[in-house]
Amino acid sequence: MPDARLPYEQASRRSMVGCKSECDRHPWPDALAVITFFREEVSFPMIPEAIQHYLRRNGVRFERYWHPRAVSAQEVAESLHVSGWRVAKSVIVMADRQPWIVVVPAAGTVDLNQVRDMLGARHVRLATEPEFSGHFPDCEVGAEPPFGELYGLPVAVDESLSLADRLLFRAGSHEETIELRFQDFATLEWPVVASFIAQEQQFHAATNAEAPSRPREEAHAHA
Repeated sequence: MPDARLPYEQASRRSMVGCKSECDRHPWPDALAVITFFREEVSFPMIPEAIQHYLRRNGVRFERYWHPRAVSAQEVAESLHVSGWRVAKSVIVMADRQPWIVVVPAAGTVDLNQVRDMLGARHVRLATEPEFSGHFPDCEVGAEPPFGELYGLPVAVDESLSLADRLLFRAGSHEETIELRFQDFATLEWPVVASFIAQEQQFHAATNAEAPSRPREEAHAHA
């Protein structure tokens, strides 16, 4: 069986030589990834080209981070050694038969009653995989991105995420994550912004979103 750690170890060693100046300038200088400079040497699932083109076409600057395979958003936060309140996850819900992307912190839980009230829907439930997977044909299931304009779905985002300058987002891959400014995301998507997480979590979300959190490992690269 191949050693799953090998791609990161190879990339990490190279990154210390090739990315030092970039790491020193970056607000999260210790993050886990070396994508752009070394992707020809490290083989793993990539962020779909459609997402990359969408962001570049709209002039949105973003960073790409590789990490060990992480199926849940909270696992992404643990892999990158950041707070789960600084990682955004996309939860697909059905609101009166209309699928929505509801973006909440990885450490939070979607409150469907709040979603129903804020969207003015009669009935809201979590979408099943067959109901939403066809909307994201180039993405791994469970790593749905928050880019509704690209995938033809309306977007709602929990207001606690708006308190952070920069956020990490799932982007179609369980082994790569992107970071961009919240304001750029909001300008791109024009989402409904309201409280969509359980009430007892709102204080924790606001407190953790305002405090910067830095990944702990050693590499970074620009997209």
